Amino acid sequence: MAQLELIVTEDGSHTLYNPELKEHYHSTHGAIQEGMHIFINAGLREVVKKKKQVRILEVGFGTGLNCMLTMLEGWRTGLEIDYHAVEPYPLSEKLLCTLNYAGLLDFQDNPCDFEMIHTENEGEIDLGSEFKLTKYKQPIQRFKALPAFFDLVYFDAFAPNVQPSIWTGSVFKQMYDCLTPGGILVTYCAQGQVRRNMKEAGFSIEKLPGPPGKREMTRAIVHTN
Repeated sequence: MAQLELIVTEDGSHTLYNPELKEHYHSTHGAIQEGMHIFINAGLREVVKKKKQVRILEVGFGTGLNCMLTMLEGWRTGLEIDYHAVEPYPLSEKLLCTLNYAGLLDFQDNPCDFEMIHTENEGEIDLGSEFKLTKYKQPIQRFKALPAFFDLVYFDAFAPNVQPSIWTGSVFKQMYDCLTPGGILVTYCAQGQVRRNMKEAGFSIEKLPGPPGKREMTRAIVHTN
């Protein structure tokens, strides 16, 4: 992997820049701000209008920021969360420890949870009865899930021009099949071809306002019978 560069985004939170791919892991307009807008506000808070026990799949664990934001939301609202994350190229613990999320969020009071999120690259991590985390070190195309198992998918892979094999109709059909009726997939990507691939997989598409610096984002919904 190329030498990653630590970047301070506009909301003060860190992201990483991969010079080989010419891609940031998060929006330079604000990493935490982006994660809250797309994955928590448009995803998790929509799903929990109907249930308090949620199964989540994240495609692209990266820095673990979305997992941390989700854990904090669970603590604050009393959710029971079963979180699964697929990441074929996990970052080193040494690099992850340089990120400032723990200080900016509430993890300074829970340093063990912050460390535990990043200790293992694969397998189940014991974070208590109300939040379960399982990591998979493999490409999403090889990930096997039970049909209609997840309530919510955080689709946070690198952009389609960088990782085109992840944004295909076959991968979105895989996501559709593993979601419950009424389940939701949220992503920062608003590209026309990506949305067409989602529709071909069976999703209904909602175009939502994007976070600062991005005009639109996408929420895809599984049909209910």
